[in-house]
Amino acid sequence: MTTTYETLVDYTDAVERYDPVLGIEVHVELGTRTKMFCPAEVEFGGEPNTQTTPVSLGLPGALPVVNGKAVEYAIRIGLALNCGIAETCRFARKNYFYPDVPKNFQTSQYDEPIAHDGWLDVELEDGTVFRVEIERAHMEEDAGKNTHVGGAAGRIHGAEYSLVDYNRAGIPLVEIVTRPIEGAGERAPEVARAYVQTLRDIFRALDVSEARMERGNVRADVNVSLRPTPESPLGTRTETKNVNSFRSVERAVRYEISRQAGVLDAGGRVIQETRHWHEDTGETTSGRVKSDAEDYRYFPEPDLVPVAPSRDWVEEIRASLPELPAARRRRLQGEWAYTDLEMRDVVNAGAVDIIEATVAAGASPAGARKWWMAELGRRAKEQEVELEQLPVTPAQVAELQGLVDAGRINDKLARQVLDGVLAGEGDPEAVVVARGLEVVSDDGALLAAIDDALAAQPDIAEKIRGGNLGPVGAIIGAVMKATRGQADAGRVRELVLERVR
Repeated sequence: MTTTYETLVDYTDAVERYDPVLGIEVHVELGTRTKMFCPAEVEFGGEPNTQTTPVSLGLPGALPVVNGKAVEYAIRIGLALNCGIAETCRFARKNYFYPDVPKNFQTSQYDEPIAHDGWLDVELEDGTVFRVEIERAHMEEDAGKNTHVGGAAGRIHGAEYSLVDYNRAGIPLVEIVTRPIEGAGERAPEVARAYVQTLRDIFRALDVSEARMERGNVRADVNVSLRPTPESPLGTRTETKNVNSFRSVERAVRYEISRQAGVLDAGGRVIQETRHWHEDTGETTSGRVKSDAEDYRYFPEPDLVPVAPSRDWVEEIRASLPELPAARRRRLQGEWAYTDLEMRDVVNAGAVDIIEATVAAGASPAGARKWWMAELGRRAKEQEVELEQLPVTPAQVAELQGLVDAGRINDKLARQVLDGVLAGEGDPEAVVVARGLEVVSDDGALLAAIDDALAAQPDIAEKIRGGNLGPVGAIIGAVMKATRGQADAGRVRELVLERVR
């Protein structure tokens, strides 16, 4: 009988004494109109079991036909990951029973994937580039979806009953499998997060998937093992299944390193198993003992002929690839004249797309970065949401900056305008009008406020006449207060000096 230990070791201590090794399997749901092997429509959120055919339900006698667009998308992904594309490859049956797999096997690829032997460079937050070796990218179909009713946190344990929706069964997937990721050390969680995020960005750039993790379009299975030193043999790995956010990928790796270190420190042994990630507690729990390849009894799919993409077609696809995220970032940094640090901050905040859209809407690169990375970045952090989830558009931010550039509002007033936009009061122009926030630039109104301020502080006028310009700030401050911050500070300064002299 194996004893289970769940005492966590401090993360810093764990990575000082053990060398972590990662392996990451990322599944991306392809954005095709129909399923992998049948003409059933693919649509998110449909009524359960309305997007099915005899093939996706696994009915006897139903024969599959390969989706050509899915093959093209798989090749696009393979080329973007610097993989070789197989001259011929075939599908295999991966045999296992689970209620959401109606055929009792999954049609996948085993020893002959469509793409193989690639690599991907990922950039970490400080600009360090870490290369992840890709073993393979292969095509397969998704399973259906089980819903367990009455159990804790939607788990099957303790559930009163379960429901199965086969709408997702048969949706085309590409699974990307890394080679062991070694040498990351204490930065292993960060490397895992950056890798999955880089893949997500590539999927979107290739237009092969919506790549929305909250919808399950991209899911990561994260393998973690520990060994005493980098020279030691690989340790026993665990596989944390279906992690579907960047933050969770990082946290899951960190937790497993601390947990496995606790097991090893206590004299136990790590069990090769799947594990469940719990977002609410930040923990993993045991799932099932992990099967090895031979347990699935793979054999070639007899109902499908091999896939043999011609070299001309592969090169045609290669020539059609769009600019990939890393190259795009380098180009935009040059166009925007951002420093390396400024661009890294933008990338780490996930703000590249939104700033590009703001610049396209008419804002200067500096103005777009100022609002998204400072004021809006602060608000997003306070609300614990992503920038793109804030109720303000790039066009509205560009309009806001345009009002500042035109001198109609200053930065202080612009923040009040932004409050109105975020509160749903309309576009910046409408908020300025409705709230009466436009800068006071009428000389008559400003002179009246200046005279009041000088009358209240008569000694200041004498100091200014004597050549001491420091006190001018006190008069400007008084005028700004009197005009609720709406005075043009530069014009106020000019008028004060004219008035006093």
